[in-house]
Amino acid sequence: MAAEPSRAPQHRTQHDQSRQSEARRVAVVGAGLAGALLATLLGRRGVPVTVYERRPDPRIAGAERGRSINLAISARGLAALEEVGLREHALARALPMHGRMVHPSGGTTNFQSYSADGTRAINSISRSELNAALLDTAEATPGVTLRFGHKVTAVDTASGKLTLDGPGGTLTEPADIVLAGDGAYSAVRRGVRPGGAFDVDTDFLEHGYKELTIPPRDGDFALDPDALHIWPRGTSMMIALPNLDRSFTCTLFWPKDDFEALGTPEAVTAHFRRHYPDVAPLMPDLAGDFAHNPVGSLVTVRAWPWVRTGEGASVALLGDAAHAIVPFFGQGANCAFEDCIEIDRCLDETNGDWAAALTRYQERRKANTDAIAEMALDNFVEMRDRVASPVYRARQAAVHALERRLAGRYVSRYELVSFSTLPYAEIPSRIRRQNLAVAGAATAGTLLAAGALRAVRSLRARARR
Repeated sequence: MAAEPSRAPQHRTQHDQSRQSEARRVAVVGAGLAGALLATLLGRRGVPVTVYERRPDPRIAGAERGRSINLAISARGLAALEEVGLREHALARALPMHGRMVHPSGGTTNFQSYSADGTRAINSISRSELNAALLDTAEATPGVTLRFGHKVTAVDTASGKLTLDGPGGTLTEPADIVLAGDGAYSAVRRGVRPGGAFDVDTDFLEHGYKELTIPPRDGDFALDPDALHIWPRGTSMMIALPNLDRSFTCTLFWPKDDFEALGTPEAVTAHFRRHYPDVAPLMPDLAGDFAHNPVGSLVTVRAWPWVRTGEGASVALLGDAAHAIVPFFGQGANCAFEDCIEIDRCLDETNGDWAAALTRYQERRKANTDAIAEMALDNFVEMRDRVASPVYRARQAAVHALERRLAGRYVSRYELVSFSTLPYAEIPSRIRRQNLAVAGAATAGTLLAAGALRAVRSLRARARR
């Protein structure tokens, strides 16, 4: 299928790297997945990088309770991890999921393969484990400095100064380039001066999310670990992803009022027995998890432009700070990793000219991130509602049949998103072209069949005369 080839890791001499970097002082704000990956890529270019993170080191403090939303790493994320030598490490710590296991209300479970041949899988991996591996890699890269417990509160693009709240109070530090990977509620995005904050639209779903746990049962998985489990319930759903310790991380996606309606342990237990009867007995700490784990928000962020330049510093947004998406296509981390790779690629193409590289980066990525944001929202409706329908299952079977018959020429949207690196923005038009070609072929086939039938009838009529 059409895909951009993955670049091999770059091996530059220290002299070439330093020359390309133009000796800029670069600050990466946010030590999450994207920030750690980008710091490593830049460090390998010979660019001095300081990473500022408001939280304590997660490798020491541990992950925040109820905030993981297991990652589903697929082709795009794996291609990015290969750039820093972490692809095989990630796969060794991941569990492949070859399809969805749908748990309909009042029906039997059914497995729906992600790919036509059943061989391709997305990979369930712990967000905190992958973040730790990326931080270890960044920390081991010459020129990269990690500073935890430092919150960037303002960026002065005129003077090239960062204002931070650190362990010893407020301080300022110089930076020529500020790369903001500090999440959907980015402090950098709000704190740019002069000129004010970046323009941004934030669209919140009426749904929130809450995490629960299915522990191992008799030392083994309580559910099939080769699937992403979905309990579609029309306006809401629950999903479950497997972990290496044989537990499952479950995530409820409910209207926020529904969380508030269950005010007692008895109400929680009764609700799950009624709506999730096959899984409720597998969750011995259900009421406790429900009470103690927070309800998170689901937001789509659309910022533009992503780059602000002053006399002293340039600021660029990446990842969720530029384009947070809802998690229903499993592409949030994969998409943010592509941002990092694009910045690195643009620096290559512009010989280290940061102004040109960042302009090129935002122009290339904006349409792609808008496209995956829309596809992720649409996939929410599919997961919470459509997957339980026999009509949907029949349509998916037909799509897979076309993929097998027209290998490489007809590819489903899911496969293009998850198992290729075709730019997101090109996927809708690719699907339309495919569908038009199939419809045209079907029409032509119908006309040929009708023509052949008329010819046969004509021959028979002549024979009778």
